[in-house]
Amino acid sequence: MLTLPRNSNERTDASSGRQQADGNEPLVLVVEDHDDTRFMLEYLLGRRGCRVAVAEDGEMAVRMAETERPDLILMDATLPRLDGLAATRRIRQTAALARVPIVFLSGHAQASFRAVALATGGDDVLAKPFELAQLERVIERHLGKPRL
Repeated sequence: MLTLPRNSNERTDASSGRQQADGNEPLVLVVEDHDDTRFMLEYLLGRRGCRVAVAEDGEMAVRMAETERPDLILMDATLPRLDGLAATRRIRQTAALARVPIVFLSGHAQASFRAVALATGGDDVLAKPFELAQLERVIERHLGKPRL
């Protein structure tokens, strides 16, 4: 059984930013405005050994990317205040973030959205709903295999 936290104050140790002794855990910025999806991603990334930062809209995503310097960004395409494409364009304007992989999470499964997302500066697109194995493959492609 998978038990997810009910609110943002109930996070797993890995997603609250607590580092292990070596401090080498990758930091993933999850940009998602839907609570269920965000909590699921936080939980799964934490189980994988990642630290997790969370943004609930595009403007917050840009600010957090600039201050947190994540190793990977999982970006919802449809967000309040600033959509995922516009947020990605802004993030790519920061030299230090130019090579940070950005994976779009989108309900738009069409090839046309994928082309736009990649042209905007995204590195990958994962269509919602997705299977856990699909998410793991995408994360592994950009962060490598998890350390056990």
